[in-house]
Amino acid sequence: MTGTTRSSPTHSLQSTNLADILDRVLDKGIVIAGDIKIRIVDVELLTLQIRLVICSVDRAVDMGIDWWRRDPHLLGAAAQDSLPAGSDQLAELKAKVQELEARLEASDSAMVPVPDANANAEVS
Repeated sequence: MTGTTRSSPTHSLQSTNLADILDRVLDKGIVIAGDIKIRIVDVELLTLQIRLVICSVDRAVDMGIDWWRRDPHLLGAAAQDSLPAGSDQLAELKAKVQELEARLEASDSAMVPVPDANANAEVS
């Protein structure tokens, strides 16, 4: 060999532990998306579209994702009582519909049927 020196390749290994990786993922967030399609002889039987967002709660709130604050299944009875005004909008609408239906029934029963003048006329 003429004038060549052989050097071993150097690897720059950076040591990261699981806590560092989780901190980075939760701070920045990560989106995983994928589609699963099941076909038999070119006939699509099933399609699953998967969209997954992994991030911290603070980051989710920054992105406008805060459904857990209003989900009645996740809230206790005491927390449901302290919901802001407008949270029980569905209950208010149901009460209003019941009130309108009661008024409609009352007005229908108060109406006296008017006989049709042409119903009793005889044809000559």
